[in-house]
Amino acid sequence: MIPVETYDIDNENEWCPGCGNFGILKAVKKALSELDIPPHEILVVSGIGQAAKTPHFMKCSGFHSLHGRALPLATGAKIANHALNILVHMGDGDCYGEGGNHFMHAVRRNIDVTAIVHDNRVFGLTKGQASPTSAPGMITKAQPHGVVAGAFNPLAVALVLGAGFVAQGFSGKPDHLSALIQKGIRHKGFSLINVLQPCVSFNPVNTHQWYAERVYPLEETDHRTDDLPLALQKAMEGDARIPIGVFYAEKKPSYTDRLPALEQGPLLDRPFAPETFQTLLDALF
Repeated sequence: MIPVETYDIDNENEWCPGCGNFGILKAVKKALSELDIPPHEILVVSGIGQAAKTPHFMKCSGFHSLHGRALPLATGAKIANHALNILVHMGDGDCYGEGGNHFMHAVRRNIDVTAIVHDNRVFGLTKGQASPTSAPGMITKAQPHGVVAGAFNPLAVALVLGAGFVAQGFSGKPDHLSALIQKGIRHKGFSLINVLQPCVSFNPVNTHQWYAERVYPLEETDHRTDDLPLALQKAMEGDARIPIGVFYAEKKPSYTDRLPALEQGPLLDRPFAPETFQTLLDALF
């Protein structure tokens, strides 16, 4: 097993003390360590936001992309080198707001990446306005009369779109979350892990204690991960009791598995043949 410290890097971290991002980062490193994946076989892609700073704090290949655009970049990287383990770190606003269209199509394509969404129910980097997952009525500086839109349910949307792996964790339970991340990485296809986390600066409602009093592990119930209607039922439970664990898992061909051009191995290992590309352009135009 690779020591967890292998993924450490000496970069200054300015996350707020008590931020749930620390628990998520710890869980990710623990998962990679226990899966015995060396840093050179990992690519961490992110968008914009506090969650998107994650590549700065891991010793591996990383790409800090544009707001909402992490998934298309990860898709391109996976097509270029489908042997690479790709983790995509996004916030709830980054993925479900600005990147909502890309989220939908990444699920539909079943691209083989692990999407870890840091869901703190606010835009934490841009000073706390409501995000797609903010509850109706939540008061922020930008919504002084309370949020009027309904909250986006990423788990239900992913399930309805046909996602093969849908899970939810809590940053306050890093060991449980690490086990979910391991399962997501092992899954061949698009894996969504929505991570509930407190924002200690801008969300005074959904605190660590608030989550700790509500989350419960699906593993301790009679839940079946091959039952789609049951998974949807659990995804719609609301905030009185919040399930964490694997909601649904189904094996199906990933996007890169269905591309004949990749049967001979990663594109990265092929010789550059511009004349072939020119032939394709000539045929199109």
